[in-house]
Amino acid sequence: MLVTLLGRERTVLAPMAGFSYVASFFLFLTKLSIGQREVTVQKGPLFRAEGYPVSIGCNVTGHQGPSEQHFQWSVYLPTNPTQEVQIISTKDAAFSYAVYTQRVRSRDIYVERVRGNSVLLHISKLQMKDAGEYECHTPNTDEKYYGSYSAKTNLIDFILVPGPLYTERFAASDVRLNKLGATTFRLSIERLQASDQGQLFCEAMEWIQDPDETWMFITKKQTDQTTLRIQPAVKDFQVNITADSLFAEGKSLELVCLVVGSGRDPQLQGIWFFNGTEIAHIDAGGVLGLKNDYKERASQGELQVSKLGPKAFSLKIFSLGPEDEGTYRCVVAEVTRTRTGSWQVLQRKQSPDSHVHLRKPAARSVVVSIKNKQQVVWEGETLALLCKAGGAESPLSVSWWHIPQDQTQPEFVAGMGQDGIVQLGASYGGPSYHGNTRLEKVDWATFQLEITFTAITDSGTYECRVSEKSRNQARDLSWTQKISVTVKSLESSLQVSLMSRQPQVMLTNTFDLSCVLGTGYSDLKVPLTVTWQFRPASSHVFHQLIRITHNGTIEWGNFLSQFQKKTKVSQSLFRSQLLVHDATEEETGVYQCKVEIYDRNSLYNNHPPRASAISHPLRIAVTLPESKLKVNSRSQVQELSINSNTDIECSILSRSSGNLQLAIIWYFSPISTNASWLKILEVDQTNVIKTGDEFHTPWRKQKFHTEKVSQDLFQLHILNVEDSDQGKYHCAVEEWLLSTNGTWHKLGEKKSGLTELKLKPTGSKVRVSKVYWTENVTEHREVAIHCSLESVGSPAALYSVMWYWNRENSGSKMLVHLQHDGLLEYGEEGLRRHLHCYRSSPTDFVLKLHQVEMEDAGMYWCRVAEWQLHGHPSKWINQASDESQRMVLTVLPSEPTFPSRICSSVPLLYFLVICPFVLLLLLLISLLCLYWKARKLSTLRSNTRKEKALWVDLKEAGGVTANRRQDEEEDEGN
Repeated sequence: MLVTLLGRERTVLAPMAGFSYVASFFLFLTKLSIGQREVTVQKGPLFRAEGYPVSIGCNVTGHQGPSEQHFQWSVYLPTNPTQEVQIISTKDAAFSYAVYTQRVRSRDIYVERVRGNSVLLHISKLQMKDAGEYECHTPNTDEKYYGSYSAKTNLIDFILVPGPLYTERFAASDVRLNKLGATTFRLSIERLQASDQGQLFCEAMEWIQDPDETWMFITKKQTDQTTLRIQPAVKDFQVNITADSLFAEGKSLELVCLVVGSGRDPQLQGIWFFNGTEIAHIDAGGVLGLKNDYKERASQGELQVSKLGPKAFSLKIFSLGPEDEGTYRCVVAEVTRTRTGSWQVLQRKQSPDSHVHLRKPAARSVVVSIKNKQQVVWEGETLALLCKAGGAESPLSVSWWHIPQDQTQPEFVAGMGQDGIVQLGASYGGPSYHGNTRLEKVDWATFQLEITFTAITDSGTYECRVSEKSRNQARDLSWTQKISVTVKSLESSLQVSLMSRQPQVMLTNTFDLSCVLGTGYSDLKVPLTVTWQFRPASSHVFHQLIRITHNGTIEWGNFLSQFQKKTKVSQSLFRSQLLVHDATEEETGVYQCKVEIYDRNSLYNNHPPRASAISHPLRIAVTLPESKLKVNSRSQVQELSINSNTDIECSILSRSSGNLQLAIIWYFSPISTNASWLKILEVDQTNVIKTGDEFHTPWRKQKFHTEKVSQDLFQLHILNVEDSDQGKYHCAVEEWLLSTNGTWHKLGEKKSGLTELKLKPTGSKVRVSKVYWTENVTEHREVAIHCSLESVGSPAALYSVMWYWNRENSGSKMLVHLQHDGLLEYGEEGLRRHLHCYRSSPTDFVLKLHQVEMEDAGMYWCRVAEWQLHGHPSKWINQASDESQRMVLTVLPSEPTFPSRICSSVPLLYFLVICPFVLLLLLLISLLCLYWKARKLSTLRSNTRKEKALWVDLKEAGGVTANRRQDEEEDEGN
């Protein structure tokens, strides 16, 4: 089975037919009468084929607000019918979900506005995942919700399904199935392959739809079979041979057989001949076959035969010998595989002959060199000396000798015999070297002496002696060569410099710092430790930012919290680069780097650094970029009819580049004298909308709203313009930059030109009395301020009054608003208990302040507005207004009373409270003393009487009589 067409047997609309249907849909929508809001969408289900475009119409009628409505499209997919997936919106560019964002940006999906209340949703190339239930929604611009705000339609699964063996070729459009008519289908196959050969036929199935819209299978039939035979395509080609070799004994030889011409992706096999005899072949499947002793040479790594590409074959001999001299040729055959699996030769071509002759070896010579070409090395670096012998290959032995500086006697370093055994000198094989000296044989003629960790004593002259045994002479042949080497000390002066291409960097940009060793150390290859340090502008102490140690460890400091996340450090042998992204104010300050040099032994132990140096300090300043913001400053005047709508534009002429955000603030100044600018709306840099204090009431929120029309155009929409809307408007545009630490920075601010809004005369005129008024009132008293009309207008008119207050060094403040329908609205909720506003007569309005405070002093004035019914349905509209003269209220401090004077004196108050208690206490003490003295006197009298009675018993009667008389006289005396 190649490909199958699945789907319902309905008429599939071609693109032109689809647009015809959409046109008839909008013709039907124009017949709808204006009433409550109603959203209608193109009736479904809509049937479309995968890969074709689709257009879906949507219309809204019966709406209020702007004539140009916004539309939002969403889809409910069959996999989750209850989940809304947002596609595109005419209002919000960020409306799309991530799955649709790229298709919307590339305009594979877009919205075309037919009229202000009608749009088309276009999908340029349908995908399988686009099937589902589509919903058109219109955001509300009415005063209240009334009617329908969305409508849905279904988009339906035509699908072309390829067979499993043709899936990839179908996706590449090599296999296609096209419907030419109601009953005709065409199968197209491009780039025929051998597997396409065989019998082809077409099978058709017929379906019918029942009244319940289900499809039932009726019958199917097949066409007669057609035989398809595939003949292989044969294109002529040529074969060339190339050689890349010096043709010297012991060198390698590579012969490449190239095919020029032939068809696309041919199947080729190559055959190699030497002196007319086949030695190797590679078939079209890559199977290699070798002849005679070439199979043994390949197993030992001396020979390699391979296929370099679809049209290139290689024969490589790694070490040429006399037996390889001769004539080479390659033969290439184009083949095809038969049904039995064997290869059938279509054509065969032969290359020209290539002759290989070996050159004779030159006379023996010895060359001594340094591996890295540097005769001056640093202490602790590796010194590698090469000794290379020329001439024909033969067994050689070598010995290395060292003549230290200021000496003439050579010291034996190391040697290697023809058998490969290495011997080290007494001074270079001892414990102090720890295996730092090695002698290796690179190839038959090259010997390498390596001193891993050099010291100052390794300076001097090195001599290489190469020996070869000679059969014709009594002793070995010998050749020598010398070279001088200098080892520099790390203890010498170390210089480090710190550089930056941009010491002053813009906020959020990238800056880099380079810590570079002096020019004398550019060839230094010993371990380094680099420490980057930072000192803030407000400090005198350096802090560690990052330390890259000589053994590869990275240690981050914790001074700048975000530093590690936005920093990249790269380090070479003599340079360390610090790259800082998204610069913020925190990175402003002084930088420096410290370099410590170690010897190579430090990689394996904890030796201290051999030398260190600190760079000069470098100051980096992070500044704000210069703002290039320009706003249209042209002023204009708009004269409108009352109750109409208008737009105030704010146009940006130029702006700074980069990822910057804008804040838009709309201001209004009424036509009254000395009126200040009032903030209407603000859309800050985070797209948060804030309403001004004077425009926070519900009716003003409905009247004003802002819109971003494009990247450089913003509009303030004013609905139902009335008298209080007359005045001057302008916008302020601010440019903001967000740094990586989350701080917003204001780059610049520009103001637009003034737009003056005037109303066409309506015949109404409000005149408020301009009588100058001033009054002095004592604190804590009550005062009434009057606002009078000179005359009353139309009997059908209503009036509202707004009271304002202003004090020196303070802004104006709206106190209370008596609306035309009698409702009171306070500027602040706390004023409700302090003041009251009412209409005392048809022409008089009163503001009454209770318990006047010193803070109530200042200027008061009123603004009276006339309201009349306009429009259908009728609506109260403010069509005229006027302001009173400024009225001055002076608050005097109240005179103190006797109680208040007492209460105001703290010492007197304490005296009056404490004195009664002190007097009462003294009175109680006096009474207690009197009571105690009376008790004591009574006790004494009682004791005296008892003593006198006892005395009477002891005396004679005469004596008694005398005593009694004496007592009576004393009693009378008492």
